Amino acid sequence: MADLKTHTAPVVLPRIAITYCTQCKWLLRAAYFGQELLSTFGTTIGEIALIPATGGLFTVYLTHKPEHSTEVQKVLIWDRKAEGGFPETKILKQKIRNHISPEKKLGHSDTPSSKAPDISVPTASQNGHSGESRDVVGAESGAAGDDPVIADAVATTKEAGSFTRKVGSQEGDLGMARKQSFK
Repeated sequence: MADLKTHTAPVVLPRIAITYCTQCKWLLRAAYFGQELLSTFGTTIGEIALIPATGGLFTVYLTHKPEHSTEVQKVLIWDRKAEGGFPETKILKQKIRNHISPEKKLGHSDTPSSKAPDISVPTASQNGHSGESRDVVGAESGAAGDDPVIADAVATTKEAGSFTRKVGSQEGDLGMARKQSFK
């Protein structure tokens, strides 16, 4: 048998390693993220590695040497299981940028994410409603506007802790709808 020698290629930093599940067929997703990062950061990134794995794994690690440090750091940028899904491309770019090139402008990728949760929920007094009465589907009462037919067809009142619904001029408990015949 021939004497096998191993050759180790030098690692060029910063290095981004995208580990993806082959069973889940996430190669194209991993390659897409790699392509987007290379298109955005160009030669600022030393290399991108696509690492096949199994078990629903999708992680993005950044190995880099911070500007004012002598030590190389390996940072978890994204973990699908921990984050509850895949990253938006702009979020991934922002996280990478914050580590390797904080001064870099990302253009439209610097705008707030469309999937970011809206934590500013107006209170009842801010939106002009008392918040005490809601119709069957959860919108504030008065959502019917000025249309008396709609207002009469679906109206709610809060009586003794239970909601009732008016159908025409007859009331019925929401859980016990009366049969109505239409001719």
